[in-house]
Amino acid sequence: MGVFMADPDKLLSRFPLHLGLGATAIPQPEMTGGMDWYQGYGERHGGDGAEGRLVSMHSFTGNWDSWEMHPVGDEVVVCTTGEMTLHQEFPDGSTNIVTIGAGEYAINPPGVWHTADIAETATALFITAGLGTEVRGR
Repeated sequence: MGVFMADPDKLLSRFPLHLGLGATAIPQPEMTGGMDWYQGYGERHGGDGAEGRLVSMHSFTGNWDSWEMHPVGDEVVVCTTGEMTLHQEFPDGSTNIVTIGAGEYAINPPGVWHTADIAETATALFITAGLGTEVRGR
């Protein structure tokens, strides 16, 4: 085997993937983190409806400053390094708190508002049914 060299144009933290209809995997433009990027994503792939998934990776050094909710499908959160505590708020008003560490996952069901607290640093892989995502302040 040869030496593996990472391709900076294929870093999931910079260039997310869209998993679409017909079992397609489509590289996305560089992630800016701004709402305009997400709007563009919706314009590019909204036709896949609830079946489309955004696959992204993010690193955190502090608690999230907002809540988010995905109305059309589950979101899988896989912690790859560190530890994160997810706070979930269900439509019926009930709440749940789950802490995940490296190699563990949690599921944010559709319609559940969620945010996270980070223990020092953490990185997570997100597989998100992003259509119609809403964000509110924490």
